[in-house]
Order: sequence, then C-alpha cells, then structure tokens
Amino acid sequence: MPTTATTDRPTAPVPVLGPEEREVLCAVGRGLRDDEIAAALALPEEAVAEHLARILVKLGLRDRAAAIVHAFDSGLVVPGRGPRTRRVSRAPRIGAGRAAGPEVRISVLGPVQAWQGGRPLDLGPFRQQAVLAALTLCAGRTLSRQKLLDGVWGTEQPLANVVPVYVYRLRKALRAGDGPDPVIEHDRRGYRLVSGTVDVDVARLEDLVAGVGTAERAGDPAEAVRLCSRALDLFRGELLAGLPGPLAELERLRLTERRIALAQRRAECRLRLGQCSEATAELFALSAANPLNEPVAAMLMRALYRGGRQADALAVFGRVRGRLADALGVPPSGMLRRTQRMILRGDEAGLGLAGAAR
Repeated sequence: MPTTATTDRPTAPVPVLGPEEREVLCAVGRGLRDDEIAAALALPEEAVAEHLARILVKLGLRDRAAAIVHAFDSGLVVPGRGPRTRRVSRAPRIGAGRAAGPEVRISVLGPVQAWQGGRPLDLGPFRQQAVLAALTLCAGRTLSRQKLLDGVWGTEQPLANVVPVYVYRLRKALRAGDGPDPVIEHDRRGYRLVSGTVDVDVARLEDLVAGVGTAERAGDPAEAVRLCSRALDLFRGELLAGLPGPLAELERLRLTERRIALAQRRAECRLRLGQCSEATAELFALSAANPLNEPVAAMLMRALYRGGRQADALAVFGRVRGRLADALGVPPSGMLRRTQRMILRGDEAGLGLAGAAR
C-alpha cells in the first residue's frame, strides 16, 4: 500500500545564491543603499536592483527590511564584525604600523563628534550617534542590544536589526587606520568600545576630576584650579546636542551637574587663594545659567561678601528667593537662609572665609 506520509515526499531544493547575489545581500545587510552597493561592487545601479529582486524571490522574502534581517540571521553579516565575505587582503605597507596610542578621538561633552588623525568623521543620523554616545558613556561595559534599544529609542522600539546595522556603520566610520582592530566589539552579551583604541573626552574628564581631588587633599588649591580649568575646557556647548532617547536625556542631566560641580570647586579654590574677583565673575555667570541653583547662589553670596560687597550678596538672596517663589512656589532652602544670616552677622568663620587668603 503506497504511503502518503509527508516525510516520504521529496523536499524542495534550498535556493542557492550566486556569488554576486551573495555580495549584494551582504551589502544590503550592512545597510547600504543601491547606489552605495553599485559603487562598492563596481556594478550598474540597475543591476543591483535586479539582483535584489531575484534574491527576494529566491529566499521568499517580503522586502528589503526582511533581507537585512536574513543577512544577519544567516551569518552573512556578523554584528560588530562586518560582512563574512572573502576579500583579497591588502599587503601591509612597509614601515606601517599602529601609532602609539589611539588614532580615533570621540567627544560627547557637546555635540557628538569623532576625529581620526584630526579629520572629522561622518557619524550618520542622530539615532546612530546616540548608539555611539551610549557605548562611549558606558565605556568598559557591555551593552546588550535590548539595552541600546531601550536607551536610544525608549518606547518607540524599531526593528531589532537596526542596532547591528548602526553598529556596523559606526565600526566602518571609526576604523582606526588600515589595521583590522575594531573600535566596537561584539559578543553574545552585546557591544562595547574596545579599551585603548579610542581617546574619549569623558574619560579624560574623569581623570582630571580625580586629579582635582588629589590636589585638594594635598592642600594645593592652585593645582586644583588648573585641573578644574582643563576639565571645564572639555565641555563644548550643548551636551549631546540633538540626540534622542532616555539615555541621552539622563546623561545630559548628569553631565550638566558634573560641569556645575567643577565650576563650583574651581570657585571655591579661587576663594581660598584670595582670587575673589575671578571667583565672583565665574559664579555670576554660573548663577545666570542656573538661576534656581541654590548652592551656586550661596557660593556667589560668599564670594561677594568676601570682596566687601555685603549689599550685593544680600541682593542675590532676594533675587533667588523671588525666582523660587515664581517658578516653583517654594521658599529658599535652609542652606541659603543660613548663608543670609551669617552674612548679616558677619560670621566669617561660619562662611568658611576666616582662613582665606587676603
């Protein structure tokens, strides 16, 4: 009796892509446009479109987005490592080698920017820049694909394959020199910046902040002022300008507080050195930029009092009290009120000015 079991039926042959079709699918998976694929593979743009149409039919795929997903799922493109294609390796240049130290610089203390050998790099659209900012601000830690999706897109979740596409484009933009070493690594847990391959301004900021603490503990306010100034010079305009997503918003707030704290520490050290006019000018600017910041207002009041301007110091208290009432409907904090009382009493010890240089 003939069997009707489906296991006895011959299976349809698995479609096999030709070499050029494989190259085109690989390039599509990397997120390249048809014109970019044509330029990379030395093909007419019409031929690229024809190849892609055949690929979709052979693989039973709906559209280009499905082709991108297939390229990653099949291993043609490996997240964080680029395409699995056989290329002829270029012979190493005689005398060529990686220069000492990182060749790529990334800055996130302002608009996100990157340079290689002083040449600015194209980091792509804002969402792609936000992925780089997340990896940069979390240097030394591995971020999963979901963590990046949550941090950069929030509740507006895109297709999951967009992260490896963006990472591939960033790796291509950031590749240091002609060497094979990646700037962004990938493993089963996620993505991270490779330690030592990139000079990151936020890492230099943390080194300088540590140096400020050392100088303060050593009783060297002049060195602390110098290091604070170097750290503040790293900030360049609006932090993470234009970047979307909850992670960028949180980091914007955190880095703003970092900048304010550094400016306060520099002003404090200037007061200890007797540089009252410099401290006052800096605190006026800081207070104008942060009109509801009461610790900054209290420092400005102390600096003005230290310079013999008691009336101006008390006027600062009045202005901040009015702003707090208008904007938040709250009175000044206990700290700000104590500063006012000490100024009225002339309590230099309480204001921390008794031992200041004159």
